[in-house]
Amino acid sequence: MKTLLLSMRAWLDNDAGVTPGAARGVDWARVIPFIAVHLGCLGVFWVGASTAAVATAVVLFAVRMFAITAFYHRYFSHRAFRTSRLTQFVFALLGASAVQRGPLWWASHHRHHHAHADQPEDAHSARQHGFARAHAGWFLSRAHFATRRELVADLARYPELRLLDRFDALVPLALAGGLYAVGGLQFLVWGFCISTVALWHATFTINSLAHRYGKRRYATHDDSRNNLWLALLTLGEGWHNNHHHYPGAARQGFYWWEVDLSWYALRALAALGLVWDLKQVPARVRAARLEGSA
Repeated sequence: MKTLLLSMRAWLDNDAGVTPGAARGVDWARVIPFIAVHLGCLGVFWVGASTAAVATAVVLFAVRMFAITAFYHRYFSHRAFRTSRLTQFVFALLGASAVQRGPLWWASHHRHHHAHADQPEDAHSARQHGFARAHAGWFLSRAHFATRRELVADLARYPELRLLDRFDALVPLALAGGLYAVGGLQFLVWGFCISTVALWHATFTINSLAHRYGKRRYATHDDSRNNLWLALLTLGEGWHNNHHHYPGAARQGFYWWEVDLSWYALRALAALGLVWDLKQVPARVRAARLEGSA
């Protein structure tokens, strides 16, 4: 274990894409809980499974994935639609329960990614820094702990979002405690540990796998690909080349055959009046194909 931790420290010390003057090294306050939640999945061998526990894990995966894809990503990062302050906060709260930190932190680093996609400054570029670091290494470094506040001034004016960012650990802890109170260790293992680890790695594939495997319809300046399997896993985020071609759209599956479950759910929320002004892809932008691609 000591050798593993030392190797991880050496790996994370090699920071790239850091803010000038940022502290380098391992953010152990993040690394140890990250490892602990993974180890918690092993508890399934002691607690077993039940229909209720597995269903809870699946529902929490889907709800929190939607909060990340539709709100943390399409809304907070790209402002691809509009909503009320209350709905904004509710989905920010659900996103925080996904244990991917607060909405300001998430959006600020994602906006930085788009500004420097697959360039040396891009902290989670597989091309620049390797697959493993792009997938799950970059955010465990102390260099990437801080929110890039200058990139999210539009969001930072909301005190409730700043609060979620500052105390980002409280919502996941409340979720874990609630699951334990309702169903004991079995619900904690399935509903929190297994569901969260699956959610983490599904989300991370967009930084790693979606920049290596799939088809390129558009000639973007990065390595983004469209991948049906990742789109199904992440409720639509796998249409990643589409997204890098036109980041401001609320819909990432540009064509009817490109399944985008987050888009369908957003349309349902729009029908209920909870979101509006869903930004579409202009026809001329969608037609600007990379010659010879499918």
